[in-house]
Amino acid sequence: TLTVFPEWSRLRALGPDCAPAWNYVCCARTQSLHGPSPVTTFGPKACMLKNPKAVMHIQDPASQRLTWNKPPKSVLIIKKIRDTSLLQPFKELCIFLTQQKNMIVYVERKVIEDPAIANESFVSIKKNICTFREDYDDISNCVDFIICLGGDGTLLYASSLFQESVPPVMAFHLGSLGFLTPFNFDTFQSQVTQVIEGNAAIILRSRLEVKVVKEYRENGSVEEMSLVTNGNKTMQYQVLNEVVVDRGPSSYLSNVDLFLDGHLITTVQGDGVIVSTPTGSTAYAVAAGATMIHPNVPAIMITPICPHSLSFRPIVVPAGVELKIMLSRDARNTAWVSLDGRKRQEIAYGDSITITTSCFPVPSICFRDPVNDWFESLAQCLHWNVRKKQSHLSSEEEEF
Repeated sequence: TLTVFPEWSRLRALGPDCAPAWNYVCCARTQSLHGPSPVTTFGPKACMLKNPKAVMHIQDPASQRLTWNKPPKSVLIIKKIRDTSLLQPFKELCIFLTQQKNMIVYVERKVIEDPAIANESFVSIKKNICTFREDYDDISNCVDFIICLGGDGTLLYASSLFQESVPPVMAFHLGSLGFLTPFNFDTFQSQVTQVIEGNAAIILRSRLEVKVVKEYRENGSVEEMSLVTNGNKTMQYQVLNEVVVDRGPSSYLSNVDLFLDGHLITTVQGDGVIVSTPTGSTAYAVAAGATMIHPNVPAIMITPICPHSLSFRPIVVPAGVELKIMLSRDARNTAWVSLDGRKRQEIAYGDSITITTSCFPVPSICFRDPVNDWFESLAQCLHWNVRKKQSHLSSEEEEF
Protein backbone atom coordinates (compact mmCIF):
# COMPACT_ATOMS: atom_id res chain seq x y z
CA THR A 1 0.00 0.00 0.00
CA LEU A 2 2.85 2.39 0.76
CA THR A 3 3.94 2.11 -2.84
CA VAL A 4 0.63 3.51 -4.02
CA PHE A 5 0.06 5.98 -1.17
CA PRO A 6 3.43 7.24 0.15
CA GLU A 7 1.52 9.80 2.24
CA TRP A 8 0.36 6.99 4.55
CA SER A 9 3.81 6.46 6.07
CA ARG A 10 4.04 10.15 6.96
CA LEU A 11 0.54 10.16 8.47
CA ARG A 12 1.30 7.11 10.59
CA ALA A 13 4.31 8.89 12.02
CA LEU A 14 2.06 11.78 13.13
CA GLY A 15 0.03 9.52 15.43
CA PRO A 16 -3.71 9.45 16.16
CA ASP A 17 -4.15 13.23 15.95
CA CYS A 18 -3.99 13.03 12.16
CA ALA A 19 -7.20 10.96 11.84
CA PRO A 20 -9.07 13.48 9.63
CA ALA A 21 -6.17 13.63 7.19
CA TRP A 22 -5.85 9.85 7.27
CA ASN A 23 -9.51 9.44 6.27
CA TYR A 24 -9.02 11.85 3.41
CA VAL A 25 -6.04 10.01 2.01
CA CYS A 26 -7.85 6.65 2.23
CA CYS A 27 -10.70 8.02 0.14
CA ALA A 28 -8.61 9.97 -2.39
CA ARG A 29 -8.86 8.74 -5.96
CA THR A 30 -5.64 7.67 -7.62
CA GLN A 31 -4.57 6.89 -11.17
CA SER A 32 -3.46 3.41 -10.07
CA LEU A 33 -4.49 0.66 -12.46
CA HIS A 34 -5.88 -1.16 -9.45
CA GLY A 35 -8.29 1.66 -8.61
CA PRO A 36 -8.69 3.41 -5.27
CA SER A 37 -7.54 1.50 -2.23
CA PRO A 38 -10.74 0.16 -0.64
CA VAL A 39 -11.63 1.14 2.90
CA THR A 40 -11.18 -1.95 5.07
CA THR A 41 -13.28 -0.87 8.06
CA PHE A 42 -16.91 -1.89 7.77
CA GLY A 43 -19.41 -0.15 10.02
CA PRO A 44 -18.60 0.80 13.63
CA LYS A 45 -16.72 -2.36 14.69
CA ALA A 46 -15.78 -4.65 11.79
CA CYS A 47 -12.59 -4.61 9.78
CA MET A 48 -10.56 -6.91 7.60
CA LEU A 49 -7.85 -8.93 9.28
CA LYS A 50 -4.50 -7.50 8.24
CA ASN A 51 -2.27 -9.72 6.17
CA PRO A 52 1.44 -8.87 6.47
CA LYS A 53 2.17 -10.85 3.31
CA ALA A 54 0.00 -8.62 1.12
CA VAL A 55 1.82 -7.02 -1.81
CA MET A 56 0.88 -3.36 -2.29
CA HIS A 57 -2.90 -3.27 -1.78
CA ILE A 58 -3.58 -6.49 -3.71
CA GLN A 59 -4.47 -9.25 -1.30
CA ASP A 60 -4.85 -12.96 -1.87
CA PRO A 61 -8.66 -13.53 -1.89
CA ALA A 62 -8.25 -16.64 0.26
CA SER A 63 -6.61 -14.57 3.03
CA GLN A 64 -9.45 -12.04 3.40
CA ARG A 65 -10.83 -12.69 6.89
CA LEU A 66 -13.31 -10.82 9.05
CA THR A 67 -12.33 -9.59 12.49
CA TRP A 68 -13.91 -7.32 15.12
CA ASN A 69 -12.35 -4.41 16.99
CA LYS A 70 -15.06 -4.93 19.63
CA PRO A 71 -17.74 -7.64 19.97
CA PRO A 72 -20.74 -6.81 17.75
CA LYS A 73 -23.89 -5.76 19.61
CA SER A 74 -26.31 -4.68 16.86
CA VAL A 75 -27.55 -6.24 13.64
CA LEU A 76 -29.73 -5.05 10.77
CA ILE A 77 -32.12 -7.61 9.27
CA ILE A 78 -33.15 -6.98 5.66
CA LYS A 79 -36.25 -9.00 4.77
CA LYS A 80 -37.98 -9.24 1.42
CA ILE A 81 -41.27 -7.35 1.69
CA ARG A 82 -44.62 -9.14 1.24
CA ASP A 83 -43.14 -12.63 1.15
CA THR A 84 -45.07 -14.85 3.55
CA SER A 85 -42.56 -17.68 3.19
CA LEU A 86 -40.02 -15.54 5.07
CA LEU A 87 -42.19 -14.88 8.14
CA GLN A 88 -41.10 -17.97 10.06
CA PRO A 89 -37.35 -17.58 9.28
CA PHE A 90 -37.61 -13.90 10.21
CA LYS A 91 -39.26 -14.74 13.52
CA GLU A 92 -36.73 -17.46 14.37
CA LEU A 93 -33.81 -15.18 13.56
CA CYS A 94 -35.18 -12.30 15.65
CA ILE A 95 -35.77 -14.60 18.66
CA PHE A 96 -32.29 -16.08 18.36
CA LEU A 97 -30.54 -12.70 18.11
CA THR A 98 -32.51 -10.91 20.83
CA GLN A 99 -32.96 -13.68 23.40
CA GLN A 100 -29.93 -15.91 22.94
CA LYS A 101 -27.34 -13.43 21.67
CA ASN A 102 -28.67 -10.32 23.48
CA MET A 103 -28.25 -8.20 20.38
CA ILE A 104 -30.02 -5.02 19.30
CA VAL A 105 -32.01 -5.79 16.14
CA TYR A 106 -32.82 -3.11 13.56
CA VAL A 107 -35.60 -3.67 11.01
CA GLU A 108 -37.10 -1.32 8.47
CA ARG A 109 -40.41 0.10 9.65
CA LYS A 110 -42.33 -1.06 6.57
CA VAL A 111 -41.31 -4.65 7.37
CA ILE A 112 -42.85 -4.45 10.86
CA GLU A 113 -45.94 -2.70 9.46
CA ASP A 114 -46.53 -5.52 6.98
CA PRO A 115 -50.08 -6.85 7.71
CA ALA A 116 -48.76 -10.42 7.56
CA ILE A 117 -46.55 -9.72 10.60
CA ALA A 118 -49.20 -7.86 12.60
CA ASN A 119 -50.41 -10.81 14.65
CA GLU A 120 -50.05 -11.98 18.22
CA SER A 121 -47.09 -14.28 17.56
CA PHE A 122 -44.88 -11.26 16.81
CA VAL A 123 -45.97 -9.03 19.69
CA SER A 124 -43.18 -10.07 22.06
CA ILE A 125 -40.60 -9.82 19.29
CA LYS A 126 -41.65 -6.36 18.09
CA LYS A 127 -41.03 -4.88 21.56
CA ASN A 128 -37.30 -5.69 21.26
CA ILE A 129 -36.84 -4.41 17.70
CA CYS A 130 -35.64 -0.96 16.63
CA THR A 131 -37.15 0.42 13.43
CA PHE A 132 -35.97 2.97 10.88
CA ARG A 133 -37.20 4.55 7.65
CA GLU A 134 -35.28 4.55 4.38
CA ASP A 135 -34.09 8.04 3.28
CA TYR A 136 -35.08 9.48 6.69
CA ASP A 137 -33.08 7.76 9.44
CA ASP A 138 -29.29 7.38 9.38
CA ILE A 139 -28.26 4.04 10.91
CA SER A 140 -24.76 3.90 9.42
CA ASN A 141 -23.09 4.21 12.85
CA CYS A 142 -25.62 2.02 14.68
CA VAL A 143 -25.32 -1.30 12.84
CA ASP A 144 -22.40 -3.71 13.36
CA PHE A 145 -23.39 -6.20 10.67
CA ILE A 146 -26.26 -7.05 8.33
CA ILE A 147 -28.27 -10.22 7.72
CA CYS A 148 -30.29 -10.51 4.49
CA LEU A 149 -33.27 -12.85 4.11
CA GLY A 150 -34.36 -13.23 0.51
CA GLY A 151 -32.75 -13.18 -2.93
CA ASP A 152 -29.98 -11.16 -4.52
CA GLY A 153 -32.20 -8.06 -4.44
CA THR A 154 -31.98 -7.91 -0.65
CA LEU A 155 -28.19 -7.57 -0.85
CA LEU A 156 -28.51 -4.82 -3.45
CA TYR A 157 -31.01 -3.03 -1.23
CA ALA A 158 -28.75 -3.36 1.81
CA SER A 159 -25.92 -1.79 -0.20
CA SER A 160 -28.12 1.19 -1.16
CA LEU A 161 -28.79 1.99 2.52
CA PHE A 162 -25.10 2.75 3.17
CA GLN A 163 -23.53 5.44 1.03
CA GLU A 164 -20.14 5.16 2.74
CA SER A 165 -18.73 2.38 4.93
CA VAL A 166 -20.88 -0.77 4.76
CA PRO A 167 -21.08 -3.24 7.68
CA PRO A 168 -20.37 -6.91 6.86
CA VAL A 169 -23.29 -8.56 5.07
CA MET A 170 -24.42 -12.14 5.67
CA ALA A 171 -26.94 -13.21 3.00
CA PHE A 172 -29.22 -16.26 3.33
CA HIS A 173 -30.57 -17.90 0.20
CA LEU A 174 -34.35 -17.56 0.54
CA GLY A 175 -35.13 -16.10 -2.87
CA SER A 176 -35.26 -17.29 -6.48
CA LEU A 177 -31.70 -17.09 -7.88
CA GLY A 178 -29.35 -16.74 -4.94
CA PHE A 179 -26.12 -15.93 -6.78
CA LEU A 180 -25.07 -13.47 -4.06
CA THR A 181 -26.62 -15.37 -1.13
CA PRO A 182 -24.38 -18.34 -0.23
CA PHE A 183 -25.87 -19.32 3.16
CA ASN A 184 -28.57 -21.93 3.78
CA PHE A 185 -31.00 -21.02 6.57
CA ASP A 186 -31.30 -24.57 7.93
CA THR A 187 -28.16 -24.11 10.08
CA PHE A 188 -28.44 -20.38 10.68
CA GLN A 189 -27.67 -20.51 14.42
CA SER A 190 -24.19 -21.99 14.08
CA GLN A 191 -23.39 -19.86 11.04
CA VAL A 192 -24.46 -16.59 12.68
CA THR A 193 -22.54 -17.55 15.82
CA GLN A 194 -19.37 -18.02 13.78
CA VAL A 195 -19.76 -14.56 12.27
CA ILE A 196 -20.34 -12.97 15.69
CA GLU A 197 -17.15 -14.68 16.91
CA GLY A 198 -15.22 -13.29 13.93
CA ASN A 199 -14.66 -16.64 12.30
CA ALA A 200 -15.52 -15.97 8.64
CA ALA A 201 -14.03 -15.23 5.24
CA ILE A 202 -15.17 -12.13 3.35
CA ILE A 203 -15.13 -10.94 -0.21
CA LEU A 204 -14.91 -7.22 -0.93
CA ARG A 205 -17.43 -6.46 -3.66
CA SER A 206 -16.42 -3.16 -5.24
CA ARG A 207 -19.06 -0.52 -5.89
CA LEU A 208 -19.31 2.31 -8.38
CA GLU A 209 -19.46 5.91 -7.22
CA VAL A 210 -21.90 7.58 -9.58
CA LYS A 211 -22.51 11.32 -9.89
CA VAL A 212 -25.49 12.47 -11.94
CA VAL A 213 -25.26 16.17 -12.76
CA LYS A 214 -28.44 17.84 -14.02
CA GLU A 215 -27.97 21.16 -15.80
CA TYR A 216 -30.13 24.03 -14.57
CA ARG A 217 -32.95 24.87 -16.99
CA GLU A 218 -35.06 28.01 -16.79
CA ASN A 219 -38.02 26.26 -18.41
CA GLY A 220 -37.88 23.36 -15.93
CA SER A 221 -40.84 22.45 -13.82
CA VAL A 222 -41.41 24.07 -10.44
CA GLU A 223 -40.51 20.83 -8.69
CA GLU A 224 -37.29 20.47 -10.71
CA MET A 225 -36.24 24.06 -10.12
CA SER A 226 -36.86 23.80 -6.39
CA LEU A 227 -34.22 21.05 -6.21
CA VAL A 228 -31.57 23.30 -7.74
CA THR A 229 -29.61 25.37 -5.23
CA ASN A 230 -26.43 26.66 -6.86
CA GLY A 231 -26.59 26.17 -10.60
CA ASN A 232 -26.43 22.51 -11.51
CA LYS A 233 -27.99 19.78 -9.39
CA THR A 234 -25.64 16.93 -8.41
CA MET A 235 -26.80 13.59 -7.03
CA GLN A 236 -24.37 10.94 -5.81
CA TYR A 237 -24.99 7.20 -5.50
CA GLN A 238 -23.16 3.99 -4.58
CA VAL A 239 -23.92 1.19 -7.03
CA LEU A 240 -23.13 -2.49 -6.49
CA ASN A 241 -24.22 -4.07 -9.78
CA GLU A 242 -24.46 -1.68 -12.70
CA VAL A 243 -25.35 1.67 -14.19
CA VAL A 244 -27.65 1.30 -17.21
CA VAL A 245 -28.16 4.10 -19.73
CA ASP A 246 -30.89 3.31 -22.26
CA ARG A 247 -33.23 4.97 -24.75
CA GLY A 248 -36.26 4.71 -22.49
CA PRO A 249 -39.69 4.83 -24.17
CA SER A 250 -38.34 6.43 -27.35
CA SER A 251 -38.39 4.53 -30.65
CA TYR A 252 -35.07 6.11 -31.71
CA LEU A 253 -31.63 4.66 -31.06
CA SER A 254 -29.81 5.76 -27.94
CA ASN A 255 -26.94 8.09 -28.84
CA VAL A 256 -24.54 8.89 -25.98
CA ASP A 257 -20.86 9.86 -25.84
CA LEU A 258 -18.52 7.83 -23.65
CA PHE A 259 -15.45 9.53 -22.15
CA LEU A 260 -12.57 7.83 -20.32
CA ASP A 261 -10.39 10.09 -18.15
CA GLY A 262 -11.60 13.09 -20.18
CA HIS A 263 -11.00 11.57 -23.62
CA LEU A 264 -13.85 10.71 -25.98
CA ILE A 265 -13.62 6.95 -26.51
CA THR A 266 -16.70 6.24 -28.59
CA THR A 267 -20.32 7.12 -29.23
CA VAL A 268 -22.77 4.44 -28.21
CA GLN A 269 -25.56 3.93 -30.75
CA GLY A 270 -28.08 1.23 -29.93
CA ASP A 271 -30.46 0.43 -27.09
CA GLY A 272 -27.96 1.68 -24.50
CA VAL A 273 -24.86 0.81 -22.49
CA ILE A 274 -24.13 -1.02 -19.21
CA VAL A 275 -21.30 0.05 -16.90
CA SER A 276 -20.88 -2.65 -14.29
CA THR A 277 -18.73 -3.86 -11.45
CA PRO A 278 -17.27 -7.40 -11.46
CA THR A 279 -20.17 -8.37 -9.18
CA GLY A 280 -22.58 -6.97 -11.78
CA SER A 281 -20.84 -8.86 -14.59
CA THR A 282 -23.01 -11.90 -13.80
CA ALA A 283 -26.22 -9.85 -13.91
CA TYR A 284 -27.44 -7.67 -16.81
CA ALA A 285 -23.97 -7.55 -18.41
CA VAL A 286 -23.63 -11.29 -19.01
CA ALA A 287 -27.18 -11.35 -20.42
CA ALA A 288 -26.03 -8.71 -22.92
CA GLY A 289 -23.04 -10.80 -24.01
CA ALA A 290 -20.28 -9.77 -21.61
CA THR A 291 -17.84 -12.08 -19.88
CA MET A 292 -18.00 -12.98 -16.18
CA ILE A 293 -15.37 -11.48 -13.85
CA HIS A 294 -14.53 -12.56 -10.31
CA PRO A 295 -15.43 -9.84 -7.77
CA ASN A 296 -11.82 -9.58 -6.57
CA VAL A 297 -10.63 -8.37 -9.99
CA PRO A 298 -10.24 -4.55 -9.92
CA ALA A 299 -12.08 -3.58 -13.08
CA ILE A 300 -15.04 -1.80 -14.67
CA MET A 301 -17.00 -3.41 -17.50
CA ILE A 302 -18.53 -1.53 -20.43
CA THR A 303 -21.17 -3.52 -22.31
CA PRO A 304 -23.33 -2.16 -25.15
CA ILE A 305 -27.00 -3.14 -25.30
CA CYS A 306 -27.98 -4.21 -28.82
CA PRO A 307 -25.38 -1.94 -30.49
CA HIS A 308 -25.94 -0.80 -34.09
CA SER A 309 -22.46 -2.04 -34.96
CA LEU A 310 -21.21 -5.62 -35.33
CA SER A 311 -17.74 -4.68 -34.05
CA PHE A 312 -18.86 -3.06 -30.77
CA ARG A 313 -17.85 -5.73 -28.26
CA PRO A 314 -17.87 -5.53 -24.43
CA ILE A 315 -14.61 -4.27 -22.93
CA VAL A 316 -12.96 -4.27 -19.50
CA VAL A 317 -11.11 -1.15 -18.26
CA PRO A 318 -8.98 -0.62 -15.13
CA ALA A 319 -10.77 0.25 -11.92
CA GLY A 320 -8.71 3.43 -11.56
CA VAL A 321 -10.25 5.28 -14.51
CA GLU A 322 -13.08 7.83 -14.57
CA LEU A 323 -15.91 7.29 -17.04
CA LYS A 324 -18.28 10.00 -18.16
CA ILE A 325 -21.47 9.59 -20.19
CA MET A 326 -23.26 12.47 -21.89
CA LEU A 327 -26.01 12.76 -24.45
CA SER A 328 -24.51 13.16 -27.93
CA ARG A 329 -25.13 16.38 -29.87
CA ASP A 330 -26.68 14.30 -32.67
CA ALA A 331 -29.06 12.43 -30.36
CA ARG A 332 -32.68 12.49 -31.48
CA ASN A 333 -34.05 11.95 -27.98
CA THR A 334 -33.08 11.99 -24.32
CA ALA A 335 -31.70 8.98 -22.46
CA TRP A 336 -32.62 7.32 -19.17
CA VAL A 337 -30.36 6.06 -16.43
CA SER A 338 -31.05 3.50 -13.69
CA LEU A 339 -28.77 2.49 -10.83
CA ASP A 340 -29.04 -1.13 -9.70
CA GLY A 341 -32.53 -1.04 -11.19
CA ARG A 342 -33.55 1.91 -9.00
CA LYS A 343 -33.50 5.73 -9.02
CA ARG A 344 -34.48 5.79 -12.70
CA GLN A 345 -34.30 9.30 -14.17
CA GLU A 346 -34.12 11.12 -17.50
CA ILE A 347 -30.86 12.48 -18.92
CA ALA A 348 -31.16 15.50 -21.23
CA TYR A 349 -28.70 17.67 -23.17
CA GLY A 350 -26.05 19.13 -20.87
CA ASP A 351 -26.52 16.49 -18.15
CA SER A 352 -23.71 14.09 -17.35
CA ILE A 353 -23.06 10.80 -15.52
CA THR A 354 -19.62 10.36 -13.94
CA ILE A 355 -18.60 6.86 -12.83
CA THR A 356 -15.55 5.79 -10.79
CA THR A 357 -14.70 2.86 -8.54
CA SER A 358 -15.85 3.63 -5.01
CA CYS A 359 -13.60 3.50 -1.94
CA PHE A 360 -16.43 1.80 -0.03
CA PRO A 361 -16.89 -1.85 -1.05
CA VAL A 362 -19.52 -4.22 0.28
CA PRO A 363 -17.87 -6.80 2.58
CA SER A 364 -19.90 -9.91 1.78
CA ILE A 365 -19.40 -12.81 4.20
CA CYS A 366 -18.50 -16.07 2.47
CA PHE A 367 -19.85 -19.53 3.16
CA ARG A 368 -16.42 -21.05 2.47
CA ASP A 369 -14.08 -18.62 0.67
CA PRO A 370 -14.27 -16.08 -2.20
CA VAL A 371 -13.08 -18.47 -4.90
CA ASN A 372 -15.11 -21.58 -4.03
CA ASP A 373 -18.29 -19.59 -3.37
CA TRP A 374 -18.10 -17.84 -6.75
CA PHE A 375 -17.56 -20.98 -8.82
CA GLU A 376 -20.23 -22.77 -6.82
CA SER A 377 -22.67 -19.98 -7.72
CA LEU A 378 -21.69 -20.17 -11.40
CA ALA A 379 -22.44 -23.88 -11.47
CA GLN A 380 -25.57 -23.93 -9.30
CA CYS A 381 -27.29 -20.72 -10.42
CA LEU A 382 -26.11 -20.14 -14.01
CA HIS A 383 -25.28 -23.78 -14.87
CA TRP A 384 -21.90 -22.65 -16.18
CA ASN A 385 -20.26 -25.39 -18.30
CA VAL A 386 -22.86 -27.94 -17.24
CA ARG A 387 -23.17 -30.65 -19.89
CA LYS A 388 -23.35 -34.38 -20.30
CA LYS A 389 -19.85 -35.83 -20.01
CA GLN A 390 -18.24 -37.39 -23.03
CA SER A 391 -17.83 -41.16 -22.75
CA HIS A 392 -14.31 -42.57 -22.79
CA LEU A 393 -12.98 -44.60 -25.70
CA SER A 394 -12.87 -48.36 -25.48
CA SER A 395 -9.61 -50.22 -26.21
CA GLU A 396 -10.88 -51.26 -29.65
CA GLU A 397 -11.84 -47.67 -30.59
CA GLU A 398 -8.43 -46.36 -29.50
CA GLU A 399 -6.72 -48.57 -32.11
CA PHE A 400 -8.45 -46.63 -34.86
